[in-house]
Amino acid sequence: MLTINLFNGLVYGALLIVMCSGLALIYGLRRVVNFAHGSLYMLGAYLGYSISLHSNFWVALVAAPAIMALFGVLLDRYGFRLLQDRDPLTVVLVTFGLLLVIEDLVQTTWGKSNLSVPVPEALAFSVDLFGTPVPAYRLSVIVIGLLVALGLSLWLRFSKVGLFVRAASTDPVTTSMQGVNTDFLSAGVVGLGTALAGLAGVVAAPFLSLSPAMSSDVIIDSFVVVVIGGLGSLAGAFIAALVLGMVQAIGAVYLPDAAVLLPFVFMIGILIWKPSGFAGSRT
Repeated sequence: MLTINLFNGLVYGALLIVMCSGLALIYGLRRVVNFAHGSLYMLGAYLGYSISLHSNFWVALVAAPAIMALFGVLLDRYGFRLLQDRDPLTVVLVTFGLLLVIEDLVQTTWGKSNLSVPVPEALAFSVDLFGTPVPAYRLSVIVIGLLVALGLSLWLRFSKVGLFVRAASTDPVTTSMQGVNTDFLSAGVVGLGTALAGLAGVVAAPFLSLSPAMSSDVIIDSFVVVVIGGLGSLAGAFIAALVLGMVQAIGAVYLPDAAVLLPFVFMIGILIWKPSGFAGSRT
């Protein structure tokens, strides 16, 4: 039982990596706390559901994040670019309003009933893991999470655009003075972050039920991950996502009555020990 729960915790942690990397990227460059990020995840899941009905899951895995990337570019141009210098309360109200709009759009388009996406046939089998059979699809979720973490790390570390992103997240004014179009760069990063939220939704669809309330199920954990990882830090978010998944898995076995509270207890403990989070700076 413990092995199964630890495995599921690792799967959920990998899903949070995909989800939270977009949230951390957007905050790191735009300094906008996007409360609508969970609704973007939900919208990606529903788009994946519709696309898979008319084609297949693999097409949805590519097409839904691509559509969400375009939506993210528009969101940056007409939303986040205008919000980055506003006070935090304004940002919270606007992004929360966006969350409500997207939830209403989803309910109007797809209805309120729960929907499901079948597991792709190529992964509809079990794998023996230390004597315990586990679904192959869930193993693929772990692989996707690790690939996203590795890909983003290599992109930010070794590519020219990644260098510009790191520079702009540290000092956008100086970066702009050096000839970098920070508005264009930020639109691309917000598009990428939104695409990752959509990708997380498509990946989650075959093993989580789709409903208009699914955004609230993941956004709280996402913010816990981003806060304890260090605001704007991708490396911290990667570590925090996996640790939080393990904490929830162990809590489900040994403290089932308090499992819902464990993420918050964990966050409080980390922030008391290190207020800046795993990889954040005190400034």
